[in-house]
Amino acid sequence: MSLGQLLLTGVPGPVLDAETAARFKKLQPGGFILFGRNIQSPEQLRKLIDDLRDLSEIEPFITIDQEGGRVSRLRLIGEEPPNAQQLRDKGDPTLIKQHGRLTGQLLRLFGFNLDLCPVLDISYDDAADNSLKGRCWGRDPQQVISNAGTFNRALRKEGILSCGKHFPGYGPAECDPHEFLPVIAKSREEMAMSELLPYSALLPELDSVMTCHSNYTAYDPDRGRWPASLSHNVCTRLLRDQLGFEGLAMTDDLDMGAILNEVTFEQAIQEAVRAGNDLVMICHRLEMVELARQHLEGVEHPILHDALLRIEKTKKRLRAPDVFRLDRFAELNREIWDLRVATLGEERASILSVEDGKRSPVELY
Repeated sequence: MSLGQLLLTGVPGPVLDAETAARFKKLQPGGFILFGRNIQSPEQLRKLIDDLRDLSEIEPFITIDQEGGRVSRLRLIGEEPPNAQQLRDKGDPTLIKQHGRLTGQLLRLFGFNLDLCPVLDISYDDAADNSLKGRCWGRDPQQVISNAGTFNRALRKEGILSCGKHFPGYGPAECDPHEFLPVIAKSREEMAMSELLPYSALLPELDSVMTCHSNYTAYDPDRGRWPASLSHNVCTRLLRDQLGFEGLAMTDDLDMGAILNEVTFEQAIQEAVRAGNDLVMICHRLEMVELARQHLEGVEHPILHDALLRIEKTKKRLRAPDVFRLDRFAELNREIWDLRVATLGEERASILSVEDGKRSPVELY
């Protein structure tokens, strides 16, 4: 397998131009992540995904952040599902299950095969300025386990792979990692009794895990401002050895400030894989993907071999997309609106999230 398989890359725009198609055909990335810049209409989106699949010699991961609320890329062309906090506060597991089912069916209709959720972070403050507003399934570990678990099972039942994020937990972060590196000073014992509990419970039901860009002083006391996503102590010793996770691990976007401000691009790529990640994610600086592949050549062969094996194993579970039908999209859209009304009531349902980037750059992607 080509080293390109270790790359999860963004796509420049809504149409695959000849230059980008040639670049991807040569590079053969392991997967593609789509954002608002890639979405104009239902037909256009399905064509873009079909085109990406056509140029891939190995079935690619085709992924998106479709959580609910403001982090729902597909709300650009359809209804906005309720977010995790709204569903959590409503307290009806049947609505959470419905959200997972509808999300899975919607993604399969467009040709996605992996959704970058559920968020497993704990909300200690629903108004905290740390990029998580509205995105957390619980205010304590058990609430996260119960709600995120219900969503996750319903999503996967529809044939979409899931991703628990952001390991080992952004909840205590006091700043937004899209801009700065959060430093979290919880002890290992405190982490074991809080952040790690949702992972301990749900790892057997997750297809992948996303590692996050926070520094955890308990796991890397001697490395200064070292992000968890680049930490062997976090990604291998904690996630794989201690918690026993054998599935796919990926970094959060390496184009975020928490990485750009702290390490070189070469360090980010190489240390992410050495740490125990299988996929490195480059969402925005797409001119860097070829360089990223070159940097991967500097990683020791046994480490690359293990990462490629986990990618190959996970890809065996990918399912082909559904046949695209506009009437089916309209039907799902109606069901998502009904879910929104059932969760929020008619009046609140009509008030949509504002995408102004004031809360976090995650809104504008």
